[in-house]
Amino acid sequence: MKPTLFISDLHLEDAVPARSEWFGAFLSGPATRAGELYILGDLFEFWIGDDALSTTAQQVATALQALASAGVKCYFMHGNRDFLVGRDYAERAGLKLLPEEQVINLFGTPTLLLHGDSLCTDDVEYQALRRQVRDPQWQAGVLALSIEERLEMAKSARQASLQHTQSSSMEIMDVNAAAVDDAFRRHGVPRMIHGHTHRPARHAVILESGPAERIVLADWYDFGSYLMASPDGIESVRLES
Repeated sequence: MKPTLFISDLHLEDAVPARSEWFGAFLSGPATRAGELYILGDLFEFWIGDDALSTTAQQVATALQALASAGVKCYFMHGNRDFLVGRDYAERAGLKLLPEEQVINLFGTPTLLLHGDSLCTDDVEYQALRRQVRDPQWQAGVLALSIEERLEMAKSARQASLQHTQSSSMEIMDVNAAAVDDAFRRHGVPRMIHGHTHRPARHAVILESGPAERIVLADWYDFGSYLMASPDGIESVRLES
């Protein structure tokens, strides 16, 4: 039985070609031996619309489509940086778009998938922004702007995000325990996989229903990595440089 792979927080962009090279090596190597690939958000550093593809975005679409055509099922969940990725790009890249929260049967264990930013409820300022940018009417208004205007918005948003990160405590930007417990209870699952916080780890969680596990995916800032699940278990794998 082929393994299922999970990645998130690659933050691909033209300005950092090394990450795209790592991703290309991943897609032409380990990913070809998988049955399914789940991308849990922030594949790209920013996204201003399917009508304004960067060189990196075009190359990624070609590589992902080749993987999908080879029989690997590829899924994409929006992150806080690429929430405007639409159906046109998904079709071009051979991706199936997922909702904000998705439960899958991972080799017999019901597992909740999400990007992870919705769990960071202590960051009240960010959660207000998240509600705004996830609103379909707001998104439609942004996509109606010119590409130049959207680029300026993206630059401003990245600068504001950097300033917010620098001025906020690490605790505020991490997940809230009550939010995690609530997500487990709502979906009735014993396992959760997410990214966003850039704090890769496997956390044991004790619920009223019994023991559970929360797995946090690594970012690709310094090297590429992926989570591999199989009937034999789950392990984090670092890409060979």
